Amino acid sequence: MNNTEIEHEFPRSIGKPAQRALLTAGYQQLQDLTSATEQELLSLHGFGPKALGILRETLAAQGMRFKS
Repeated sequence: MNNTEIEHEFPRSIGKPAQRALLTAGYQQLQDLTSATEQELLSLHGFGPKALGILRETLAAQGMRFKS
């Protein structure tokens, strides 16, 4: 099974490269992202500022945020 077949709950609007970067790094659910800093995520190959902003808003809407 490759990473694109793993079930995840990330918004599709972050793009395939960002989705793959998160899955490869072991993040599969939004809750998983609360253990990561923004800088850690930005260091992932294929993950950029646009995806970070989308996920920041998505987390905030659910009362969560990235690690400080």
